[in-house]
Amino acid sequence: MTDDTETTEGATAEDDSPQATFDAQLVAGDVSFGAEDARLLRAIDDAGSLNAAATALGRSYAHAQRRVVALEDGLGALVRRERGGAHGGGSTLTENARSLLQRFRRLTAESSGLAEVDETVLVGSVTERDGEFGLVQTDVGVVRALVPPDSEAVEVAIRSDVITLHSPGSAPRGDETSARNQFVGEIRGVERGERIARVAVDVGTDTPFLALITTTSVERLGLEPGTEVVASFKATATRAVPRRGA
Repeated sequence: MTDDTETTEGATAEDDSPQATFDAQLVAGDVSFGAEDARLLRAIDDAGSLNAAATALGRSYAHAQRRVVALEDGLGALVRRERGGAHGGGSTLTENARSLLQRFRRLTAESSGLAEVDETVLVGSVTERDGEFGLVQTDVGVVRALVPPDSEAVEVAIRSDVITLHSPGSAPRGDETSARNQFVGEIRGVERGERIARVAVDVGTDTPFLALITTTSVERLGLEPGTEVVASFKATATRAVPRRGA
């Protein structure tokens, strides 16, 4: 199977408030493997033949066969076809296909988790590069992040589940292999769940940093509106993308 990449494409819910949903895909060259393709492979595995799988999914045999051929052109052998024999032949999945389905299951699970995580987005400009990393000047200060190779105007997305909060003076120091971004701020609000809390940290911008931490950490740090904290997140978990329209 050729090297492939994992992508998720955002969509908008039908109600008035936008909500993140994801169309997970594995991509190899011009071939994309998505949920419909995963259903086709599972149907072949369940039914034992491509013809029966197509019927179960309400597709024509010709359409299903063309899709399998297209997928195999980019992803390698997926379906083993057996002709004739005592049982009249049939189709089974290759080990490559089973590995592909497992990868797709993992990607789908990760995408579902992402949909439940807030992001803080900072607008900035890349001022310095060091391999894949760069320094991005934003309204909150300089952020070290993974940056695109050919864009200076960028947006930096920071997921709430990668931010950790510390008392002033106790934040860890990063080194060259584990560089950390650190910003001093003040708690604006704490939204408690049973085990997890969503904490808003005012770092001097219109939009606060949003951190997802345990309620145990909230108690241990004594977090409440007005408390001073240090928000910390690794550079390797901070990704910049080209700014829209730039």
